[in-house]
Amino acid sequence: MPRPAVLVIEPAAAAAEAVREAVAGRAEVRAAATLGDGLEQLRGGSWAALVLSLDLPAADLALVRRIAESGVPTGSMVLLASRPTMQMMVEASRLGVLGVFASPPDPRELGAALREVFQAEDVIPITPADVGDGDDEAAIGASPAMLEVFRMVGRVAGSPATVLILGESGTGKELVARAIHRNSGRAAGPFVALNCAAIPENLLESELFGHEKGAFTGAIARKVGRFERASGGTLLLDEIGDMSLALQAKILRALQEREIERVGGEDRIPVDVRVVAATNKNLRAAITDGTFREDLYFRLAVVTLQLPRLVERGGDLDLLVRHFVALNAARYGREIRGIARSVMERLHEHAWPGNIRELRNVLERAVLMAHGTVLLPEHLPLDQLSPPAPEEDGTGAPLAGYAPGLHLADVERLHIREVLKLVQGHLGKASDVLGVHRNTLTRKIREYGLE
Repeated sequence: MPRPAVLVIEPAAAAAEAVREAVAGRAEVRAAATLGDGLEQLRGGSWAALVLSLDLPAADLALVRRIAESGVPTGSMVLLASRPTMQMMVEASRLGVLGVFASPPDPRELGAALREVFQAEDVIPITPADVGDGDDEAAIGASPAMLEVFRMVGRVAGSPATVLILGESGTGKELVARAIHRNSGRAAGPFVALNCAAIPENLLESELFGHEKGAFTGAIARKVGRFERASGGTLLLDEIGDMSLALQAKILRALQEREIERVGGEDRIPVDVRVVAATNKNLRAAITDGTFREDLYFRLAVVTLQLPRLVERGGDLDLLVRHFVALNAARYGREIRGIARSVMERLHEHAWPGNIRELRNVLERAVLMAHGTVLLPEHLPLDQLSPPAPEEDGTGAPLAGYAPGLHLADVERLHIREVLKLVQGHLGKASDVLGVHRNTLTRKIREYGLE
C-alpha cells in the first residue's frame, strides 16, 4: 500500500522541510514553488493533506473555497501566511481548514494539526445513531442504576402519582421529569418547570400561585402562576428542598385540596396538575433539622427516583460521550467521525463533580475546538479536567484533606476556595459542584472573604 502524500505549495524550501519534520516519515511530501504548478499537481493526484501558502499571487481564501468545493481529493487543508490575522483564521475555520500557521511553520505545531490526518492510535467511530433523540440524554444508559430508573419511569409515568426525583446537580432530574410527562396521559398538556432556588423568597409565592392586581407594590396587573399554567399537564418543582417552611405549607395545601389562592385574592381556584418534585438535598436529614416538613415529604414521595452520579454509571460515560460529540458535531457543522481512545481514557480519569451537565459542556467546547474528523486530547479543556494541585491550608501543611481540628466554618471556607479554583472562578459552575444556589454561594464568598 503506497504511503499517503502531502502537497506543499509554497516557494520557500523551509516550509516543505518543516512539513517533512512534522509528518515524521508517515507521509511523502511533495513541493511546488508556484501556484500554477501546485494546482496542476493537485488535480493530478490523491492527497492526504494540502499545505498552501496565501502569500502566493492569486492565493486567497476565495481560492481555498473553490478548491474545497471542486471535489478534488485534497485531503485536509493547512494554510500558511507571513502575517496571519484573526479574520483570516475565522474564515478559514468556516471552510474546514485544519489551521492557519505563520510561514515558515513550527514543525511541532504543524505536527499537532496534522496528527489526526495520520492518526495511528485507536479511534472509536461516531455513527448517526449516536445522536439519538436530540438532547434527551436522560434516555441514554445501560448501567444497572439507569436501567432501574428507566423501569421506574415506565411504571409510574401513566399513573397520576406524585414523583420525587433525587440526585446531585447535573444528573438529569429535569430530563427525567420531562420523560415522565411525555409518557403520561398528560403529554398533550403543558410541562411547566420552576427552579425554587432561583427565585427570591418574596417573589416565589407569586410565581407559584399568581397574584391579583394591587396585591403588593409593583403588582400592576393580575398574574397567572405556574400551578394554573400547568393545568392539564405536569408541574416540576425543582430544588424544592430550598423552599421556606411557610411556602411548603401552601404547597402541601395545594396538593391536598387541588386548589390554590392567588396572592391578594380570595377566590379558590381549582387546579388539575400533576406535580413532580426534584432536589439535590437529603430531605430526610432536612426533616430532622426542622427545615423541611415531614407531611409534605410523604405527600411528594409517593414514588421516589434516585438518579446516580455520573461516576457511578460505568460504561454509560462512553455512550454519553459519543452522543454529545455526535450531537454537537451536527449542530456546529463539524465533520467529526471518530474519537481517539486516548480522549475516552482521559475522560474516564475525571471525577465529574458536575455530572452530565459538566460532561455536556466539556464536549461542546471540544467539538468547537476540533478541526478534521477525529476528536483528540488537545481539543479537551485539560485545565478543567485536571485535579487541582495540593495546597497549604494556612498552617504550612499540604491540604490533602481537611484536618480534624478545623472548625466547620473553616472546612466550608477551604472547600469553597478549592472549588472556585477548580472552575476558575465561574460562579455558575461552582454552585453546581457545591449543590447550592448561586445567591447562597455569593453570600458565603463575601462572608469568608474569598472575593
